[in-house]
Order: sequence, then structure tokens, then C-alpha cells
Amino acid sequence: MKLQVPFLQLPVLFDADALAREVAAVDPRWWRGRTQQDDGNSALTLITTHGDPDSDELSGPMRPTPALAECPYLLQVLEHLGATWGRARLMRLSGQAEVRAHVDINYYWRERMRVHVPIVTTPSVRFQCGEGEVNMAAGECWIFDTWRRHRVLNGGNETRIHLVADTVGGEGFWDLLAQARPPGTHRADWEPVRFAPQAGRAAPSLDLENFNAPAVMSPWELREHIVFLLGEAVSDPRLGPVQQALLRFARRWQALWAVHGDRGEGLPRYQRLLDDIRLELDALGAGQVGLKNELGFLQALGSHVLDMALATAADESRLDRHGEPAIGVHAGAAVVPDRAASTRANAGDSLFDRPLFIVSPPRSGSTLLFETLAAAPALYSPGDESHSLIEGVPGLGPGAHGWDSNRLQAADATAEAAATLRERFFRQLRDRDGRSPAVAPLRMLEKTPKNALRIPFLRTVFPEARFVFLYRDPRQVLGSMIDGWRSGDFGMYPNLPGWDGPTWSFLLTPGWRESNGQPLEEVVARQWAAATRILLDDLQALPAGSWTGIRHDAFLAAPQQEASRLCAWAGLEWDRELGAELPLSRYTLTAPSPDKWRRHETAIEAQRSIWEPVAARAEALLRG
Repeated sequence: MKLQVPFLQLPVLFDADALAREVAAVDPRWWRGRTQQDDGNSALTLITTHGDPDSDELSGPMRPTPALAECPYLLQVLEHLGATWGRARLMRLSGQAEVRAHVDINYYWRERMRVHVPIVTTPSVRFQCGEGEVNMAAGECWIFDTWRRHRVLNGGNETRIHLVADTVGGEGFWDLLAQARPPGTHRADWEPVRFAPQAGRAAPSLDLENFNAPAVMSPWELREHIVFLLGEAVSDPRLGPVQQALLRFARRWQALWAVHGDRGEGLPRYQRLLDDIRLELDALGAGQVGLKNELGFLQALGSHVLDMALATAADESRLDRHGEPAIGVHAGAAVVPDRAASTRANAGDSLFDRPLFIVSPPRSGSTLLFETLAAAPALYSPGDESHSLIEGVPGLGPGAHGWDSNRLQAADATAEAAATLRERFFRQLRDRDGRSPAVAPLRMLEKTPKNALRIPFLRTVFPEARFVFLYRDPRQVLGSMIDGWRSGDFGMYPNLPGWDGPTWSFLLTPGWRESNGQPLEEVVARQWAAATRILLDDLQALPAGSWTGIRHDAFLAAPQQEASRLCAWAGLEWDRELGAELPLSRYTLTAPSPDKWRRHETAIEAQRSIWEPVAARAEALLRG
């Protein structure tokens, strides 16, 4: 929670020695590292979702762990503070270790205060927050501004242990807070009251969170978060258009709320609004707008609004048997494994079993292939192209890379980006009957033409990924791309910096600036050639058996045979009988014909030197 000052000390003192004795008696097996590195940070969970000592989830019904039951004075301390409690932990920091500088950006901490009660500490422990720094003495009680950048340094050799508990407040807590003081200030009425252990008392009953994440965010909460973040943004010329886009988004959200409220039937319409605003914000360069606390505006907006505004139907734990939102569970809490496990790059991916990605340049027929294969049993897909799912993750849109391209490499798959993307995909998935996944790992199918530029990234995020390379005669593709550009239906980046032509359509390829001012046929030829060249390079770098190819003309000629072949290669069942002719895909502009490209034959042939060498290489690879 953002405070007016970095630190506030509450007027209460606890018996640190008594607390330390309780902590020392707790079974040491309940302590576990807070990070994947051995950096001196460890924690013991006291209150968490469902009382699971190993859970790091921030939403869901909060319950005591067995460790808290062994600490009667700790329970009394929490009761005495008069608050409704969320997650509470003991936090241990070894000597000469630190908690690195960070900002608590998660939705959970937007309206929660973090209470610290030092149990074991020394004067060499320094807590820094913004421009402030304090040494919290043993037995004191503090809160601090989690919206500012903060860190903890243990300069001594002794281990530090704090009780750290999150709360939205409570009647008794607000009374204490009204008497709190910032460090270094004098208050005439400052008289901290000591609260000693009360031996023989029955264990108190704490107020614990049950409702802590919306199934569908109300328009009032949504607007409050947006207004807060706009007020925290630094001056930027992009901010005006971003503010207008968010205002339109909030108004549309309220209109849907008036129809559906938080009923499950409205989820698809809410999701479309979220997908649309992500793309619009990316096109407006919102990813370049900063906040006063040195975070990115879009990163914080994602955490506070875009990632939390909706519980998709994929999260059955937030919807009851009638499709209505359930109470108090955040998306992913019941189905999605913990983030560390779900990003583990080994042979046993706990969430995605050999996910399939159809990769090809745009207008190669990938939608038709995708819609056909999505009918395989026990196969899940997002249902449509995943532009916003991927580019909505901070750092993955082209704006975060200076608008160079949609290219993503393995290095772009940071732990945070990978975990976020995997969860976003999982929540969107449906099988052929529209059902969301109930168990993991599962089989997933995805296709987005931009992924022709992202194979190393996808392979890092999804270690077991398999790729289906769809190849179509480039003349047919180029003809369709020309029609697509001219139709205006495939515009992707309407305000592309440095681009003077019509709205940029389809994927953004490396070297696109060289096409500025060139005729459309050259633009699309360069697009196709760059995408295909990178795609071929990346496929050939994959381990054997990680990809296969299919020709578009062969698929049209024998759809049943080719679908069965691909499913057999992928380890999927195929139980559908396809007719000799497949239905049109959703993105068909005009009736298909193998010679339709000849309307642009002269223009396409004029660019043969650009596309033909790449086509020859693709043909050779498919034959090989």
C-alpha cells in the first residue's frame, strides 16, 4: 500500500524474547528458501491459502498453518493488533545477506499494509524504503510503504527474524494506526503499550481473509486502479492518448457490467475487452511510460487491472457449478501449479505436455490447419490467435524492444515473463467442446503468425514444445498478404514510429524500416522472406524430432490423411472424419483459389529476387 511516508511505527511493544523462544521451538523443516538461489533468505509460513505451508499463493481463503498452532504468543500478537489477516510469515535473513531492492507490485499489496514485528535482530540490520532508512528494534511494530522501492541489509553476522503479516486493516488496527508516528518525529502522546504473553489463554480466533480477488472486477474498482496509476505516472507525451484509451475501456467495462455483473455468462465479452485494450496500449507505446517509483506503467497496470480484472472460465475454482463466480479464489490457485514448478526446464513439465505450435508466415493457411487440428480429443487451444496473450506480458511487445520487430529470443524468457505467460495461456485454454482444463499436464495447440519469429523464446518458456512448420507457395501467400494490407482488416500497429506508409499489417519483421517508402509488393516480399528465413534458421537449430513440416497444398488435397499423420507424429488421437473439402477459415477474405495470386502476378514476380532463394531453401528442407 502507498503511504504518505516511508515508515510508520505503531504504539505497541511485544516481548521479543518470548517470541524468539517460540520460533526456536518450531520444527525447522517448515523453513524454506524464498528464492531459487541460496541467498540467505528463508521463510516459515504461518497463514496462507488453505493453510498449506508450501503455498505462496496470494489469494484464496487464508488459514493458519500447523506451525502457527505451535506459537500461542504469536497468535496473541496477531489478535492484539486487531486486523483481518492475509498471508503471514516468519522472514529470516542470514548475516551479511540482503533482500534486494524491489517494489511490491502484485495486486494483493495494492490495498494491504505489511506489518513487521522484529523478533531477532541487531543494530546492523537496515531497512531502506524510498529515501528513508530505519533499524527496527526487537519487539517494535512497523508498517512501510510497499509502493516505494525498498530493501533490507543485514550488515552483521547474526540472523534476523521478523514476523511479517499482510492486512487490509481492522477496527483495532486503525485505532493503533491513528497513533502511529514516522521515525525521527516527536509526539507528546507517544506511549507504546507493552503486550506480554498471556499464559493459559485459549487460542484466539483470528479474522482471516476469504474474499481477496474479484471474479469479475467491478467498474468502480477498475477505475480506482486506473486513476491511481495515471496519478503515479511520470510526464510523458504518450500519456494523454493512453489515458483516453483507458477511459474508453473503463466505460465499456461498466456497460458490460450493467448487463452481466460478475456472472459467468459475460466472461467472453469481458475477455475481448481486455484483449483489445492490451493491443491498443501496446500500439500507443504505453510500455515506455514510467512511474515515479521507477516501475513501468504498463507493468503495474497489468498487475493491478489487466491480469486481475477477470477470472476466465478456465479457472474452475472461481466459478461454481452454474458458471457463476465462486468466492475468494484467485485465478490459478486451484489448478495452476506454483510458478517455480511450472517454469522448471526439465523433461517433466508439470503444466504443458509437448505443446504444439503451428509456425508459418501470415496468410499461409495456418488458421485452417489450426481449426482442423483443434478438433482432436484431449487437445486444448486458446481458440484464436494469441497476440494479446503474449504481447500483453510486460517486456514481450515490440515497444519494449525499440519497435525493432516481433522477434523474441531465449533471453527474453525471463522467469517472471515465462511464468506469467504460461498462466495466461492456461487460463485461456478450451477443448473442442468448450471445456476448460481440470488437470495438468495437458496438451495444447497454438498458432500465431508472429511466432515464426519466436521459436527460441517459445522453446524456453515451454521446454517440451513441438513445432509444425506450414509451408505454402510464396506467390499465393504474397498475393493474400497484399489483399490483407489493402483490406485494412489486419492492421497491427497503427502508430508505428518511423513508418510513413499505411497501417502496418501482420507481423513486424527485423529490418522493416528498409521497406519504408517502398511499394506494397516489396514490403510484403520482405516480410515473408525475413519471417521464413528466421523460421528456417530456428527450426534447424532444434533437437531432432522437435518439429515436422506440412505443405498447404498437400493438406488441402488430403485433409484426413494429413491430419491423421500430424496427430500420430504429435502423439494425439484423431477421431474425426474430414470431408474432401474443408470449411473456410474465419479469416478468409475471398473464396480460395490456387491461382488467385495471379491478380498480382506482375508485382509479385518483380520481387522474385527477394523471395525465391528463401522459398528454394524451404522446399529443400521439407524434402530433406
